[in-house]
Amino acid sequence: MCGIVGYVGGQCALDVVLAGLRRLEYRGYDSAGVAVPADGGLAAAKKAGKLANLEKELAARPLPSGPTGIGHTRWATHGAPNDANAHPHLDNPGRVAVVHNGIIENFAALRAELAERGHVLVSETDTEVVSHLLSEAFSSCGDLAEAMRQVCRRLEGAFTLVAVHADDPDVVVGARRNSPLVVGVGDGEAFLASDVAAFIAHTREAIELGQDQVVELRRDSLDVTVTVTTFEGKDAEVRPYHVDWDASAAEKGGYDYFMLKEIAEQPKAVADTLLGRIDAAGSLSLDEVRIPGPVLREVDKVVIVACGTAYHAGLIAKYAIEHWTRIPCETELASEFRYRDPILDQRTLVIAISQSGETMDTLMALRHAREQGAKVLAICNTNGSTIPRESDAVLYTHAGPEVAVASTKAFLTQLVACYLVALYLGQVRGTKWGDEVRSVVRELSDIATQVDEVLETMEPVRELARSLADKGTVLFLGRHVGYPVALEGALKLKELAYMHAEGFAAGELKHGPIALIEEDLPVVVVVPSPRGRSVLHDKIVSNIQEIRARGARTIVIAERGDEAVRPYADHLIEIPATPVLLQPLVATVPLQVFACELATARGNEVDQPRNLAKSVTVE
Repeated sequence: MCGIVGYVGGQCALDVVLAGLRRLEYRGYDSAGVAVPADGGLAAAKKAGKLANLEKELAARPLPSGPTGIGHTRWATHGAPNDANAHPHLDNPGRVAVVHNGIIENFAALRAELAERGHVLVSETDTEVVSHLLSEAFSSCGDLAEAMRQVCRRLEGAFTLVAVHADDPDVVVGARRNSPLVVGVGDGEAFLASDVAAFIAHTREAIELGQDQVVELRRDSLDVTVTVTTFEGKDAEVRPYHVDWDASAAEKGGYDYFMLKEIAEQPKAVADTLLGRIDAAGSLSLDEVRIPGPVLREVDKVVIVACGTAYHAGLIAKYAIEHWTRIPCETELASEFRYRDPILDQRTLVIAISQSGETMDTLMALRHAREQGAKVLAICNTNGSTIPRESDAVLYTHAGPEVAVASTKAFLTQLVACYLVALYLGQVRGTKWGDEVRSVVRELSDIATQVDEVLETMEPVRELARSLADKGTVLFLGRHVGYPVALEGALKLKELAYMHAEGFAAGELKHGPIALIEEDLPVVVVVPSPRGRSVLHDKIVSNIQEIRARGARTIVIAERGDEAVRPYADHLIEIPATPVLLQPLVATVPLQVFACELATARGNEVDQPRNLAKSVTVE
């Protein structure tokens, strides 16, 4: 969601902050702003719309330069996306500026309290109350970090806050609760950001902030010091880490869109996620999964919680976990999980899947699970994020930075990680022999090459997508693990092309959805391998005949050499032969390309679809 950047050091803060905001544009936003303490005061600028609007404003009315500054890209929650509601927000005297990600749940009561004391608030946001509260607290204590601690103890909700004050111009202070904030530590400079991408061009050394912590970046004549405390003012443990990718990984690399680059990176991402997973003895070894074997052997139920694309990965994981371990498995939407009073205990393993590790719905589901005594294993792409930190174990995917809002390589690596967890559970519990585990891992290793093969044959898919740019609806059908692939294909089309798209279990056609079929309606069908459960293949061929008889335009994704479907496919997209459970890793790729090309043909913004954000950090 919102992008936050703070800087303290020897460079022009405004230049550093603006560059950081550009790197965070992928998160999705509708306004942008900056603030710089300088010349004994505080200068700020903010504009609705894209960062280019703010840059035009700064070109027309330049701000003074200084060694400290903060910036923000806002995704609207409280108040419309306009200039007044854009961040930073200042107090009435204009001495303190605040940027904020998240929601202050008790802002209405705090706003009323401030109004009674004579404060005049000019925006509709929850953020503005923080600037006024900070102003009052600083007037009493004269220390911005202490003022921030006092204010945070009064706030309810999920928030990241970063602030500067005209009376202490060499300091930037940040705070976090249930929302991401990371410190970058450079040579004589330091950074605050909601994502390491904001400062990766300057440093790869970072500090992860824990829950309910305040950080102060203070500049003196020699260096910049970083001090981390709790909201109560106690010294906090500092946990530094090294970012294992560089700035070039977050650049487009010659592609028109980040999404195209990330689709092309999938073979490498899949291979990287598999690296080092077999130990010297030939057993599957997941170093990050530190839940003891005896505990895993006692597990009698697995529950997967996730949102959006990660939820679809969880639906596929359910098939693998139950098949390979014989443990009952449920896949739940994280946003619904804790509200239905789920049955969990010490013998339940909860798997939380999140690319960013900051997805608020998933984080709240995780916390509820731990309160009930369940063990939690996170599958995540972002080192140092909240969900892995609060879990009992973590399996990191190694997709590298994913910038486009619509997830591609993160989804495939989440699938690989889910398969590895399922195999590991089978190995620990004795439901899979060592040679069986190694065989599946070898098959997974082959997937990178097979994804590459798919990518080399996508021009007909792009051409097909362009021909459908004027359509209003596309339906997707699948059976077994092809059903979640159908859901994912529909989601990609909704996200990118803004079209009505739905995924259905093919067996449900006659129970209602077949009424939607009309002349020339595009229907994408994911066909299971004829070499697996042949009954599934035969049934879906019957489904294709049913919809084609009613005039549908059939777009069939099928294994290379599957001649049974050819007569009924208006458009045949062939994929390499894979084991049944692993087919989603190759079957999903054409749907990603299809959605991206169709969105491009409709003139849509591919990397930053309307109304969407990369990391959803509010419920």
